[in-house]
Amino acid sequence: MFKGAVIVMGVTSCGKTSVGEGLAAELGCPFIEGDKLHPASNIAKMSAGTPLTDTDRWPWLDIIGKAMKVECDKGHGVVASCSALKKAYRQKLADATGQPITFIHLYGSRELLAARMADRKGHFMPTSLLDSQLATIEIPGLDETALHLDVILPVDELVRRSKAYLTDNRD
Repeated sequence: MFKGAVIVMGVTSCGKTSVGEGLAAELGCPFIEGDKLHPASNIAKMSAGTPLTDTDRWPWLDIIGKAMKVECDKGHGVVASCSALKKAYRQKLADATGQPITFIHLYGSRELLAARMADRKGHFMPTSLLDSQLATIEIPGLDETALHLDVILPVDELVRRSKAYLTDNRD
């Protein structure tokens, strides 16, 4: 049984939910959709095309981290999706989870991400916010446990590589 905390991260439309759901199924653990935990005020702000500030994000990150902690405290692993754009956000998530987190960082070209956004129906994030997220993201460095994957690859391959990384790096 997989035990550990994993966040599939990246800017909007990189495939966090699809990869996260697939990975959680492969690992046999719960999946937490970070977007569903946003306060209504955050969703209203983003829907209006206004980027979130750090002040908007801190409570949301705590909610995700605490939800992950609940699952980890049950003795099994958990996979969550969260943009986790800044190193400070990733540390906040780890603090709230109460343990180290492995990050699966999904990235892609601006053109690919914009095309995916344009094809999405019913999501609160407008295409206009892609550039602000690309400007904000701090790519996980060597001091963070992270796998970097280009979303040009099919979802099943992203899931396969993520699972291999997680299971090959276990004690």
